[in-house]
Parts: sequence; C-alpha cells; structure tokens
Amino acid sequence: MKYEEKNQQIAYLGPEASFTYLATKSLFPDDSLLPCATIPECIEAVSDGKVNFAVVPLENTIEGTVPMTIDYLYHEAELFIAADCLSKIKQHLMVHKSQKDNWQNIEEIYSHPHALAQCHKFLHQRFGSVPLVRYSSTSAAAKLVSETPERCIAAIGNSSSAEKYGLEIVQKNIHDFQFNHTRFLVLSKNNMRLPIENSEGNAKTTLMITLPVNVSGALHQVLSVLAWRKLDLSKIESRPLKTGLGEYFFIMDVHADENDAMMKGAMEELAALGCNVKSLGTYYTYLTQE
Repeated sequence: MKYEEKNQQIAYLGPEASFTYLATKSLFPDDSLLPCATIPECIEAVSDGKVNFAVVPLENTIEGTVPMTIDYLYHEAELFIAADCLSKIKQHLMVHKSQKDNWQNIEEIYSHPHALAQCHKFLHQRFGSVPLVRYSSTSAAAKLVSETPERCIAAIGNSSSAEKYGLEIVQKNIHDFQFNHTRFLVLSKNNMRLPIENSEGNAKTTLMITLPVNVSGALHQVLSVLAWRKLDLSKIESRPLKTGLGEYFFIMDVHADENDAMMKGAMEELAALGCNVKSLGTYYTYLTQE
C-alpha cells in the first residue's frame, strides 16, 4: 500500500468510481473507504472522528479552486493537510447501453459543475440547446443514468464510472484542454504528513492568512515577509470572509517546511504585523499512476 498504516477508515466524495474515489484508492488501496455525498460530509466525517482521513478535491487546472473545500476548512473545520494528490482527469460522455444508438438525441446531461465547465466548448458546439444538470459528483451522475434506461440522458465522467455502472461511452476525451488535472487533499485531525510512495518535490505548507483591518499595503507587507526570506510562494488566492464586501482571507502555498527557521520567523513576523495566520500543516504531493 502507499501509506504504511493499515485498517484505516477513509472518507471520500463518492459514490464509488468518482475521480475522488480513484485518487483515494491509489493512496489507500487496502483500507476501508467510506463514500460521502458532499464535500462538507467528508470533512465532518474526519472532524467528528468517524474516519482517519478524508479526501476531497481542491482545485482543477481548467476550472480553478473548489470554493466549498477552502471555505469549509477556514470557517467550519480545524483540520490539517496530511498530503495532496495530483490526478490526470479525462472526461467522457456516456449513456445507458439501451440508448447508445440514440445518443445524439440526448435530452439532458448530468455531471458535477466542474466537469460540465471543463467540457464547455464541446457541450456548446454539440449540445448547445440541451439542459445541463449539476450533480453532486460525476459518478453519482453516472449512477443516475444507469438507473434511468427509459430516458435518453447522459453523464460526463471517467471510464471507471462507465464500467462500474454499465454505461456506454459515446464520446471520449471531451474536456476542452488536454492538460486537465485535479488536486485532491488528504485531511486529518492531527498535524501530520503521510510518508507515501511516489511523492514529488520538497515539503509544502499551506497558510490561511487574514490581513489586519484598514492597513494600507498590508498584502504587500505579507508578500515581502516571504520574499526577503526567499520562501517560494506557489499559490495565492483570496476568498470572501463572509463578513462584508471587500473583506477577504488569503490561502497561500509555500514550498517550505513549517518547522524551518525561515518559516517560523515568517509566521512570527506576520503575527507581529497584525495578521491572523492559520497553518494547515506541511505535507508532500503524491502523483497518481495513469
């Protein structure tokens, strides 16, 4: 297995054969996997101690961040990132086998909102007048199609979901850009890092930072704290604080260990500047096998 501990309980955004399931299975092939209907349900499962870890999507190269994941980690949960996982995403159009000769007359197309957006050009050109229905996950959409043989409806998802639910893939690789990857987080109640195989690169730390109120140049000061220490910032993004217009927190990925002297100094200086700094921990990136 990829992670040396055994008999773990792992929550993931399901049902089985979702992209999150495939990422989870690659990390924890011998453990017990618990499918959850929503991202909050996954996060709450590990927060409440029902499972050891939860695996949830964070961002996609085409559609960007999954806001639900970031917002829930900031506002609702006290969790840490134990690892992250990069998976190549291939989206296919699939129908019930009884409708395989009638697929060009599709009435509705179901999938996760990010999957629908990843295939925007194809859907606009081929099915511009067909309603697109948002669903909780790609595999849940595939399951729905499998249970509705009398209707000519379609799902967008991976080949595993087509196999799992007995669907016919009628158009392959319909995503708009070929470099389509999704980043998944492994969440834990404990500040730990998974010693997993096939990890890539150095340690990475994710910070959530709230700036002091009404301080001119506050973001510049934050970036300067990292810059003069030569800390490599690979991601920065703002999200609403939900307290008023124009009020945000920032999520940052720094290629450094939170226990390094420079990182400790940076976090101390940020606190001295009046910033609220929350570390989600230091972890390594795992690359799934295609």
